[in-house]
Amino acid sequence: MALCFFSNGLKIRSPKVRNLKSTYVFQQPISQNQLNLPLNLSEPTKIYKKNSCFSVKASASPSLETTKSSFRNKNPKDINVLVVGSTGYIGKYVVKELINRGFNVISVARENSGIRGKTSKEETLEQLQGAKICFSDVTDLGVLETSLQNYGSSIDVVVSCLASRSGGIKDSWKIDYEATKNSLLAGKKFGASHFVLLSAICVQKPLLEFQRAKLKFEAELMEEAQNENGVTYSIVRPTAFFKSLGGQVELVKQGKPYVMFGDGKLCACKPISEQDLASFIADCVLSEDKVNQVLPIGGPGKALTPLEQGEMLHRLAGKEPKFLKVPIGIMDFAIGVLDALVKVFPSLEDTAEFGKIGRYYAAESMLVLDPETGKYSADKTPSYGNDTLEDFFAKVLRDGMAGQELGEQTIF
Repeated sequence: MALCFFSNGLKIRSPKVRNLKSTYVFQQPISQNQLNLPLNLSEPTKIYKKNSCFSVKASASPSLETTKSSFRNKNPKDINVLVVGSTGYIGKYVVKELINRGFNVISVARENSGIRGKTSKEETLEQLQGAKICFSDVTDLGVLETSLQNYGSSIDVVVSCLASRSGGIKDSWKIDYEATKNSLLAGKKFGASHFVLLSAICVQKPLLEFQRAKLKFEAELMEEAQNENGVTYSIVRPTAFFKSLGGQVELVKQGKPYVMFGDGKLCACKPISEQDLASFIADCVLSEDKVNQVLPIGGPGKALTPLEQGEMLHRLAGKEPKFLKVPIGIMDFAIGVLDALVKVFPSLEDTAEFGKIGRYYAAESMLVLDPETGKYSADKTPSYGNDTLEDFFAKVLRDGMAGQELGEQTIF
């Protein structure tokens, strides 16, 4: 097994770079067990250095299994799980959950990750302790494959937590489709036989570009599973995250009104915590009943409308309920104006798309869409986990939204 740190060569700055001289692969401090070496070695461990690549070898290291689907017969410590989107909001929790369950986690990250690339390599290494970090570029298949080749290990399962941060048109296709597909192709090349995809429950009614991008990849992933020796899948479609409902906590705490559209009953969701969602995604690695399944998932308890969320928040904050009800027609008017402007100023296409995203979440429930009735159904939306929105609101009122950064586009 090779553990590589390539300290010389070309830094990857653009997804267009193809002529790679070197790739950076960092690793956390690791134990003998993480190396999968025998506990009792008959000969001393030998360390060789060749071309700045440090290799750790043992006289009796286990052979590498690459047979399709055989990973489910292994112990978690012998299962290599590649996580892409590992520095994202949900990705970080997924990495921690997989590590806690004993899996050998390989996290792919950018050299400068996080919102607008503010997170450095050192901070990424600190955030993802226990995982082996491969700094690469998922938007460039050649770069990603070279990185994994230099890493020198097979892959059993790929877990994708990739998602466009903005929801912009080009960004959606670049990340939600192209980069996610690159992860599938690269993972398959190095032996992966199962792909766990973090999607979204809103793709059931695709009116937005990021939804169409996600659905296109989902369709190709399902088609891949039909091929002989194809990669199987688990497609996870969660409802709203807690953090997406926390944007008005501070306003209510200050005595300001809670903003909602219409009468506050246009939509509903069964919000799920990041930790519970990460646990469900980790379940998909080994659970055979989740193989080749589309898995909508929500948190515990009843579905909540914005009105009910606002009432809960006021009660927890000890404030008299105040609501600002915004007619949904205002958003329709604004979107119409933006669509007209895009015809003259194409550069405004993302601005128009953001308006449509806001309109969608203001009126569409994040629940299972019942094909028989054409309506959203709370009863048909599975629940998972123990964390409640009420507990989340109480914590944020007490401690603030630290660690719950909402990204580039915030929609209440």
